[in-house]
Amino acid sequence: MNFSLFKQSFFCKRCLFVFFAFILLLSNYACKRDNNPEFIFRASMLVKENHTWYKAFIYFGELIRERSNGRMKLEVFPSEQLAKELEAIRLIRAEVIDMTISAASLTNFSEILTFSDIPFLLKDTIAMHKLINSSIGKKIENEMIQKIGVRAIGYFQRGERHLTSNRPIRHPDDLDELIIRVPNAPSYVVAWKALGAKPTPMAFSEVFSSLQQGTIEAQENPFAMIKNAGFSEVQKYLNLTGHVVSWGYPIVGEKQFQKLPDDLKTIFLQAAKEMQIYEHRLFLNNESKVQKQLQDEGMVFVEVDKSLFMKKGEKAVYQSLSPDMQKIYDTIKKITQ
Repeated sequence: MNFSLFKQSFFCKRCLFVFFAFILLLSNYACKRDNNPEFIFRASMLVKENHTWYKAFIYFGELIRERSNGRMKLEVFPSEQLAKELEAIRLIRAEVIDMTISAASLTNFSEILTFSDIPFLLKDTIAMHKLINSSIGKKIENEMIQKIGVRAIGYFQRGERHLTSNRPIRHPDDLDELIIRVPNAPSYVVAWKALGAKPTPMAFSEVFSSLQQGTIEAQENPFAMIKNAGFSEVQKYLNLTGHVVSWGYPIVGEKQFQKLPDDLKTIFLQAAKEMQIYEHRLFLNNESKVQKQLQDEGMVFVEVDKSLFMKKGEKAVYQSLSPDMQKIYDTIKKITQ
């Protein structure tokens, strides 16, 4: 027997054994890391699983898990399972949960947030993008961190908000005493009161059953939210009021974010940018489809004279703002012309 060949063969086998043992150890380590992440983020969503926001957060969770080798994990809870929107913000501030999507409800913690979701302020999405990328947009995001303790990691275009009801609404006079569910945001209450309706702040998860039972008579939301919530089952008319052009902020608790080491912060923020692009693509693909789906489900689209609604509502919203906020309002109008 050739001893040198035997020795060479032995060492080759030994090298292979060591190599495969090393691979096995690495895979076990990766598996353990993935099963025992260092940082778990829990996100509360008001939408159902088929909404673009939920899908975007799932995508974001996949990105941070893969790119951190399992050190970060995101758990997403739809349909306000963890908390209603306003309570979710409070729980994030208390570090009980970590993430959500919000805009109007943040006004309850800082007045300047009203400009992210205010009736009759912006005329179209071009104006919206101008505002978000302006110095005022940056001020809004800074105040979210400094005053509320949450960090915006992007923004999702929401589409225009429209009014649904069981009688057609073509003119503000048609709103007389109509009980409308609105988000828990002061500007919405002011606007609909000025138009002659009876606005009722209510959590989104309670709207369907309240419409079904007749506790409320109408609600207002973008097309995607109307479809997502199944409002076509309990509302006949979709009145094209287009009274709000707005966006939602995906947010994370600032304390939770700051606990991440620098390498994970970089991964987190880069994944958030990609999530925003991903969600916007979903939004654009969904927007035209969902309108046809709502019509196919029996909803009647009603054209309205938007200028009449704006004439009665805009002045009331403006007068409800503090003098400092009125100055910002005036500046936004100049920026977005």
